[in-house]
Amino acid sequence: MTKEQDKAPGKQPEPAKPNKNDRLLRRSFLTGAAATTAAGIFAASAPKTVSSGPTIINKKVELNMVTTWPKNFPGLGTSAERLAERVKAATDGSVIIKVYAAGELVPAMGSFDAVQRGLADIYHGAEYYWQGKSKAFNFFAAVPFGLNADETSAWVRWGGGQELWDELSAVFSIKPFMTANSGVQMGGWFKNPINGLEDLKGLKIRMPGLGGEVLNRLGAASVTLPGSEIFQALQSGAIDGTEWVGPWNDLALGFYEVAKNYYCPGFHEPGTVLSLGINLDVWNKLTPSQQAAIENAASAEVENTLAEFNAKNALSFQEILAMPDITVRALPDDVSVAIAETSAEVLADLSSEDDITRRVHESYMSFRERAMAYTQVSEYGYARARMLEQLKQS
Repeated sequence: MTKEQDKAPGKQPEPAKPNKNDRLLRRSFLTGAAATTAAGIFAASAPKTVSSGPTIINKKVELNMVTTWPKNFPGLGTSAERLAERVKAATDGSVIIKVYAAGELVPAMGSFDAVQRGLADIYHGAEYYWQGKSKAFNFFAAVPFGLNADETSAWVRWGGGQELWDELSAVFSIKPFMTANSGVQMGGWFKNPINGLEDLKGLKIRMPGLGGEVLNRLGAASVTLPGSEIFQALQSGAIDGTEWVGPWNDLALGFYEVAKNYYCPGFHEPGTVLSLGINLDVWNKLTPSQQAAIENAASAEVENTLAEFNAKNALSFQEILAMPDITVRALPDDVSVAIAETSAEVLADLSSEDDITRRVHESYMSFRERAMAYTQVSEYGYARARMLEQLKQS
């Protein structure tokens, strides 16, 4: 990021503000999410009774999908709904997937257990939510300074990742698939600027997963909060900063109202995969054509959600740049280097967890080394050349 980008954007004659849809989206999300939280999204309450295994009615297979997202959650919850429609269309209505938001049948963090136990057929969520089951699950969602979206797809599909994921999940009677990707996430919103490592010490930052562990080792205090609680915690001072996803979702939750320093990019989730987990007994009872319909629908949604996030993040980022009281920043180089070194330590520690985590770690890091070498001369090289041409024209 250039010095010019690190300064507060210049005052615009008529600064662009989040549009009406953003306001409605935020109100809809907060209202729906709050209700879901009240029902116990992240509580460990017992799940309600749901069907076990495919229900066959008039030769139609009906499956229950439980998600980790509030109702109509933009980009992720809506992708789950699109996937169900894709499967229905591809099977001429012979496979029906009923989508349940977090808390409607089971708590968000109870989705994995519900599918493993056969209380639900499919979950839609992020694999790092299950790191309590195995640290290896992190690699199939996102890890700090890990693979970006395209590299992750390449590793899973062509680098041996899917085979390791299948082996890991089979222990829990689950068949996994990638089904979405939100792309590079942003570093988040902070009330005060971060000018050095000392500024991280003691900060309460909403960041779950391995990224949170990295911050803890650097002296910050990571906090895990559901989306519906973040704004209030930031506003009240319960937290000093938060990451969420990217400009599109960040604007919808209104973090810019209480935190004026926006850090780009993030280090913690460079290409976050969302996944389907299907009960293995249920999966094995489906016909090959039904299995293919689900697998193809999931694959299509990976590309579709990434395109959606890239398109809407680009538009929303322009809105953020036009806000005269918001400063878009990059972390200082010494802070980024320290975070990268600490991230490497956190990932290395995972390799000693158990055999499957060690093998997943080795496969992932080996692929990352090759991918970085090629990305340097391809994607990064092209991006640099394009920027030089743009600067020349300006």
